[in-house]
Amino acid sequence: MAVDLRRVATVLKINGDLERIADLAVNICERAHSLIAHPDFQMPAHLDQMSEIAISMVRDALDAFVRLDVEAARDVCRRDDLVDELNRQVISDLQELVETDAADFEPALHFYGAARHVERIADHATNISEDVIYLVDGEIARHRHDGIPY
Repeated sequence: MAVDLRRVATVLKINGDLERIADLAVNICERAHSLIAHPDFQMPAHLDQMSEIAISMVRDALDAFVRLDVEAARDVCRRDDLVDELNRQVISDLQELVETDAADFEPALHFYGAARHVERIADHATNISEDVIYLVDGEIARHRHDGIPY
């Protein structure tokens, strides 16, 4: 009976995370559309890699849910740190870019917004994975202390 209740709670939470991911995807498209007005803007590296990792995290988190695979879910959680590091790199690169040429401020701001949305998508994939861990093991992974690996 506890497993059934956890399954219902997990499905409802995953549904919410998927809705947020969809909202963030729309926001990324809006940022990309805004960047069209700045064709000469030299986009910093790392957003492509961040996006690929975030997309794979969402895919793998949903697969982990379908298969009830805790190890796959834990792997998704670990990848979030890489996305966070790449996001810090993007922010640093954008800061340097704007300090070098203030005219790049507007496109840099749009680019920053897109990067932030990608980072949030990875966070939602992590939430889904943590919900899988909770569903299968009954362990609330969100309450882990820093430094304790998944």
